[in-house]
Amino acid sequence: MNENRLFIEIYDEYAEPIYRYIHYKTCHRETAEDLTSQTFLKAMEKWHQFNSAKGTLSSWLYCIARNLITDHFRSGAKWGFIRDVSDIWDLPAESDAVKELMREETRGELHRALNQLPPRQREVVILRVWEELPYKQIASISGKSEANCKMLFSRALKKLKSSLGTAVIFQLIFARPLFGRRDL
Repeated sequence: MNENRLFIEIYDEYAEPIYRYIHYKTCHRETAEDLTSQTFLKAMEKWHQFNSAKGTLSSWLYCIARNLITDHFRSGAKWGFIRDVSDIWDLPAESDAVKELMREETRGELHRALNQLPPRQREVVILRVWEELPYKQIASISGKSEANCKMLFSRALKKLKSSLGTAVIFQLIFARPLFGRRDL
């Protein structure tokens, strides 16, 4: 397979999750688009440095994206932790008004609770639940140990459970279509 075809396949597979991650960190659509493009350009330029023995391609791309986000904010932009979790959710497409109202109410409670979490815990929850990443990859992306990521996730779930109850946490983890992620 030639290199151009390989990069097209890599882009097709990883562009959307990388974009969502950057959008989550910057809270700005145009910045996320620009940094996503830069991530893949840098990956092409640095392809010779990728070593599959040191980690997965996905983790390498997330690290490039994370470094670009850091550079972006160092250059004078304001730090962009999620201010409002609603940025990462779909609006449900159901037409049943009662179900819609219940979902919206539950979603609102969950938004408020997630926004109350410390940024590091919120980031781990977003990457683990919405992006469905394994702890090993979250650790690689965040620069924390796998054990630390598990601890952050566990503490976040305890806080969410105490403020929302077990039923909402169950929906969050096992019934994500209730809170589907936006196709960005």
